[in-house]
Amino acid sequence: MRVAVTGGAGFLGSHLVARLLARGDQVVCLDNFSTGRPENVEPFLADPAFTLIETDVSEGIEVAGPVGAVAHLASPASPPDYHRMPLETLAVGSRGTEHALRLAARDSARFVLASTSEVYGDPVVHPQREEYWGNVNPVGPRSVYDEAKRFAEAVSMAYRRSYDLNVGIVRIFNTYGPRMRPQDGRVVTSFITQALVGDPLTIYGDGEQTRSFCYVDDLIDGIVAMIDSSVSGPVNIGNPVEWTVARLASVVLALTGSSSQIEYHPLPTDDPTRRRPDITLARQLLGWEPRVPVEEGLRRTIEWFRSRPEELLAAAPALTGAQPGGIEALTP
Repeated sequence: MRVAVTGGAGFLGSHLVARLLARGDQVVCLDNFSTGRPENVEPFLADPAFTLIETDVSEGIEVAGPVGAVAHLASPASPPDYHRMPLETLAVGSRGTEHALRLAARDSARFVLASTSEVYGDPVVHPQREEYWGNVNPVGPRSVYDEAKRFAEAVSMAYRRSYDLNVGIVRIFNTYGPRMRPQDGRVVTSFITQALVGDPLTIYGDGEQTRSFCYVDDLIDGIVAMIDSSVSGPVNIGNPVEWTVARLASVVLALTGSSSQIEYHPLPTDDPTRRRPDITLARQLLGWEPRVPVEEGLRRTIEWFRSRPEELLAAAPALTGAQPGGIEALTP
């Protein structure tokens, strides 16, 4: 199968590209490198099954030849990125999604949207089930990402109803692993970076807010299962084991052997206090559930970060003290 992956040079996108190539698919990667990194796709450039198109999918998508599936992952995903690029985030969630949908419609291809747990906002239903409509602030500082993804879901389902397009939606919960950027402002990367360079770990709020951390290999299994299915969703993809941020900090300190202290700062605006997916549908419809324990995934991620000491040192100043937007929920 030939698969177009938007955002294919990003953290999740590059792992998806690698998995698809490994199983024998052809892959067309589309990315403007606003948050994705060339080094993430460099190992694939010599593979004749891989095509890289440097483009902004918000401006349009041109792919020569037919595709059997389109996986739309393009979007700034970390709080510092979407705060820095609010209009670009809204554009890729709206115009970018429509362009990706049109590509899929052109070839009657399977379309899979990478949505997010952020569509649930600060939930009043726990754990979060797909039928829950969310508790969101449509005009707050996080709204550029939340509402972009909510619109992306709406327009995807409109294409399904209007054109009978084979659409599937996955709602991705906190994911972590190798190829993340140390300065991206996500809680796992920030804690690991701070611990390895000996800086204080920055906790926003009292640390009792919860997240559910899914290792990237497991997450990619879920996306591939969605591509191969005809399930429309939305389907939650994430780890149903709930962790407090404070517990994550203590485990990172233990696994790194760091003597870093912990600093507490005010909780950012609209930061969700609880986050845990109900993955019943993923188990039933996709036969999927995470398999890598959080501690094991953290060990693998820490070792990857240890191998990049210069990058850690360069990123460390950006993580010192309270940051705009805070160390928030980890998204794709």
